[in-house]
Amino acid sequence: MDLLPRSPSEFGSASYWDRFFRQRGQRPFEWYGAFPELCPVLHKYVRPRDKVLVVGCGNSELSEQMYDMGMCKDIVNIDISNAVIRQMQERSQNKRPKMSYLLMDMLQMDFPDAQFQVVLDKGTLDAILTDEQEATLAKVDKMFAEISRVLQVGGRYLCFSLAQTHVLKKAVEYFSQEGWVVRVHQVAGSRDKQQFVLPVFVYVMTKFRKILGSAPQILEICSEEQDKLMRVESAEQLVAAVKDRQHYALLCSQLSKMPCGEQVSLDLCDKESRRPRYTLHVVDSPLVKPSQDNHFAIFIIPQGRETEWLFGTEEGRRQLASSAGFRRLVTVALHREQHYEGMASIQAELSAKVMELAPPGLPARQQVPFLSVGGDIGVRMVRHCDTSPLSGEYVVEDVKGDGTCYFRRLIFLCNRNVVQSEARLMAPVPFPGQKKRRKDKKKPSPAEPPAAIDKSYLCCEHHKAMVAGLCLLGNPDSLPGVPLAVLVVGLGGGSLPLFVHDYFLQAHVTVVEIDPSMLEVATHWFSFSQGDRMKVHISDGLDYVAKLASEAPAHYDAIMFDVDSKDLMVGMSCPPPAFVEKPFLQKVKTILKPEGVFVLNLVCRDAQLKKSVVATLRDVFPLLYARRIEGEVNEILFCQPSPEGQRELSELGARAQVLERALRQPGCPWDSSYVLADMLQAVKIL
Repeated sequence: MDLLPRSPSEFGSASYWDRFFRQRGQRPFEWYGAFPELCPVLHKYVRPRDKVLVVGCGNSELSEQMYDMGMCKDIVNIDISNAVIRQMQERSQNKRPKMSYLLMDMLQMDFPDAQFQVVLDKGTLDAILTDEQEATLAKVDKMFAEISRVLQVGGRYLCFSLAQTHVLKKAVEYFSQEGWVVRVHQVAGSRDKQQFVLPVFVYVMTKFRKILGSAPQILEICSEEQDKLMRVESAEQLVAAVKDRQHYALLCSQLSKMPCGEQVSLDLCDKESRRPRYTLHVVDSPLVKPSQDNHFAIFIIPQGRETEWLFGTEEGRRQLASSAGFRRLVTVALHREQHYEGMASIQAELSAKVMELAPPGLPARQQVPFLSVGGDIGVRMVRHCDTSPLSGEYVVEDVKGDGTCYFRRLIFLCNRNVVQSEARLMAPVPFPGQKKRRKDKKKPSPAEPPAAIDKSYLCCEHHKAMVAGLCLLGNPDSLPGVPLAVLVVGLGGGSLPLFVHDYFLQAHVTVVEIDPSMLEVATHWFSFSQGDRMKVHISDGLDYVAKLASEAPAHYDAIMFDVDSKDLMVGMSCPPPAFVEKPFLQKVKTILKPEGVFVLNLVCRDAQLKKSVVATLRDVFPLLYARRIEGEVNEILFCQPSPEGQRELSELGARAQVLERALRQPGCPWDSSYVLADMLQAVKIL
């Protein structure tokens, strides 16, 4: 039995609907959900004394159930199908005396003006507005005009719809221009039904007298919990908000039916601020053998650790899911702009939402565990936030790492998953909620650093490798006491130039930084300071090197580039492309001593671009070593201007070991986890 129309235009044909209902018989056909699902929204907008008009009623039981449940009694149902009207009259005439069914075209209704308080439309608009052809739009305009005519001022037009973009936009634009208040609800629970993958929405258009001149549009969307309203500025924003919910429903539907081949990520926003509160990644591990209790788990990433390889990369999350032993793991990252009470409150907040991401085959009433590192959500305190004209918004924050260590980090919010600079703190940081000693009478001011920076510890693996590369200079045993001229382009928090300054006792370090805000941050928050052997120049590194190349060739023993790119559209985030163009690299070579070393931190995800950069470097520098940082995109390139300085790879580790012994001087603390030889074990010659 084929009940589908031959063309969309047949949805507006009385003969099609007569044939449809004759073939379907007495079985009710419920467009877009039954009464229990629609009841919460109907209760908000339909009062017992309202006179209700249902347009395109079909043989739905909605009116009957509204009547029988006492929601309202005075209900008039109309439809263009004579067959269905006769059927419905027979069904209700003896049971529901105050409810009527009339054969009538809603495009030309016989009712007087302002006859109803509510007009109810369950799928009728969707059936008519099948395209955006001129004739179709004219028919819809006529429908809206008739609904407007028969509604009283203050009356509500409730339209249940799948909210296709052209349908929603047409309804919103028409009624908002008429001065009506337009509100959109999502029907709760509709995503769990099998009739439609996409959720059902209700447009609630409330009639107001049209004000002459320009009146502000009132457009609102209700939260999924139906307890909060969010006002939007335009029809486009309303359509976009609905699209977000449709995409989420589609995603949940797909995840409930099959494993996801690629990791899926989504943001859950705060109800008040509408800013991201949680970032979720759905990771499936099909190779994990199924058992009774390993279907699904949630992993809360401790605050401040979302940038670590295990949590911040696809490969790391895949390893985490596999080692956790669950077939589907949802990792949850917490955002620094938000406040969290603790694991219990997060679990209560997320429990219902994460179940929408459950895998296929999850047993009913299965207890889903919430996991974390050490069972807590970590600690994070934002110490300082500001905006730089060059770097944009940034924050300085203190976080608790693995174990008892605390770290200070600089984050550029344009790339919030990347730690720009990091330093270990010498003493535990007082965080809110922690007990203080009795003698600590004053609360720490958020404007002041609470603890000293441990300058002896290089947090970043690529900084350790860059320092280890200095063993390529001369005799590593005497290097710490030999006068060295070192140029560092890119200051950040200042950890790299500070370490070179403090451990190479005769080194004169010149730092070039384009952003003056970074010098303020490094000085105030990372204990950076200038002196006789440490000078900072606020300048573009390109200009500084070019000027120096024209004035003082062969000036530096070592040149280090650790400078980020502000252009996030390029597949290389460090350095900016101009820093690895051949003419500029030739200038770098000009200011480097013949036996010197140029150390470059390269972060490039574009394989072809990386290949091109390496080829250009090789053209300029005959001797090129590379050290890939494990678990990161960073690769450290050591470039020397003369091939005569080439050493066996096995020799590099030995030289680094000698340099480390020389650097471990009395009075200079050295972290035992920092082994220079390890930094050069995986070096290769390019």
